[in-house]
Amino acid sequence: MIRGALSLLDGLRLLLAERALRSVLWRMLGLLVLLVVLLAAGVFWFSDYLAHLWLPQSDAWYWQVLGALAWLLAFALSLISGAVAFVALASTAASPWLDMLAARTERLAGLTVDENPSSWAAQILQSLANSLRPLLGLLGWGMVAAVCMVVPVIGQVAATVIWGYAGIRFFNYETLDVPASRRQWGFSRRREILRSERWFHLGFGGAAMALMLVPALNVLILPAAVVALSRHYAGR
Repeated sequence: MIRGALSLLDGLRLLLAERALRSVLWRMLGLLVLLVVLLAAGVFWFSDYLAHLWLPQSDAWYWQVLGALAWLLAFALSLISGAVAFVALASTAASPWLDMLAARTERLAGLTVDENPSSWAAQILQSLANSLRPLLGLLGWGMVAAVCMVVPVIGQVAATVIWGYAGIRFFNYETLDVPASRRQWGFSRRREILRSERWFHLGFGGAAMALMLVPALNVLILPAAVVALSRHYAGR
């Protein structure tokens, strides 16, 4: 797990240190910032909605404690939902730039590679198609989390943990998409890779999810993750 988290941090360092990578980052930065701003508004609305839905009604002192816990859980669940939505939208909308980042990272690793020659529209549609099965898996975990929410407090804690795990799992599929597509790995191969390096990717995705909750830094995490994985899988 620590190796995965360190790999992400190294990808962030490389993204900011290498001029060839920074030049791609600046091109996509406006889109990433716009998505973060729009989704931030959605996060606060959703957290307020959930908190009022879960908020217990009573004058007893312990109900105030439960109320504070409900606000905390609602906010955490909303932040995770916002991060998941950002990854889903940004990884598709910025897919041509992310492929460019991956190609340049592979060149820095000593490989002789070309950028994807397909049109922007074709790359975006391909990225969207590759996201369908991970999205179905995310929906399945979301349904489990929704069922848990029915149970007060304990169920809501469980729902937050389950949704957090589902978000990490989805993030790993999305960030693996660019290096995997460049190597023509199908979904079965991607799933096998994630399972064979389960702890690496759990640390990688967990660190990414945590850093995506940090304002200003969050816009850098998706491109940094693509750089990190492109370097990690260079030569395979």
